[in-house]
Amino acid sequence: MKALQANAGELYWQTTEQPACGVGQIRLQVAAAGLNRADLLQRRGLYPPPAGVTATLGLECSGVVTEVGAGSPWRVGDQVCALLAGGGMAQEVVVDSQHVLPVPEGVSLLEAAGLPEVYATAWLNLYHLARLKPGERVLLHAGASGVGSAAIQLCKALGNPCWVSVGSAERLAYCQSLGAQGGVVRGDNLESLADWAPFDVILDPVGAAYAGLNSRLLADGGRWLLIGLLGGRKVELDLATVLQKRLQLLGSTLRSRSAEDKAELISALHSEVWPLFASGQLQPCVAEVLPITEAERAFALLESNQVQGKLLLQV
Repeated sequence: MKALQANAGELYWQTTEQPACGVGQIRLQVAAAGLNRADLLQRRGLYPPPAGVTATLGLECSGVVTEVGAGSPWRVGDQVCALLAGGGMAQEVVVDSQHVLPVPEGVSLLEAAGLPEVYATAWLNLYHLARLKPGERVLLHAGASGVGSAAIQLCKALGNPCWVSVGSAERLAYCQSLGAQGGVVRGDNLESLADWAPFDVILDPVGAAYAGLNSRLLADGGRWLLIGLLGGRKVELDLATVLQKRLQLLGSTLRSRSAEDKAELISALHSEVWPLFASGQLQPCVAEVLPITEAERAFALLESNQVQGKLLLQV
């Protein structure tokens, strides 16, 4: 089979060994894979796959079941999407059957490729770790990203008013079309987010550059969910604010979680989030679909920080 791998920063769509399908696993013929910032980091050698995981890129995909290992509830021919630790950008992938979801009602097989990673990230952080309650207010940095697009829709569906920081006026309008109350363009005055503060929860893929701002914007008992370091990893922070406001800083990654944790998360998505697609409260936000042979262009687009929603690579 062919798969997309990186070597010394270069991408190669090359022939690799076909993975074996074991007990509790299923094999998918991949239709498409979602592109995430973790893939950009892995390409640069900054985010290697966990031990024992394939070097093939891709943390989510959609496809058709072609083989079923013993103990799996899926059947050959099922159309599904999968959360992966790697391997989605390939003609075939083998995955733990507990990390797989049916394609939601009203969503195409192709569109489903961009759902597992972003909705798992948004749900895990906002509703599992931060334990958002109806009516609590949310700030989403990088609101027009794939995770941001999913988080805005979840917040709207579940009764949490949200605001965003974004890179342009066009992206702010996009976020408002999904349900954000408002927000700011980061090139303007980020401090004007204080007009809507305090926030109960901040979802932050930026890190150091926004640390001081986040501590000022959070309400007493606020939760700061750190999911990325786009703005750096080292910062000087006034811890007195953390004490006075009783703030919680929670670091969170998805890829390195145990198989059991991921299975529980997938189960929660199936019961709590997937019905919201059928009701029309959630929708896939696909920016563009490119063939896997144009992966280089897709990676460049994501690195440009101009993408609204998800980029998909069709296999």
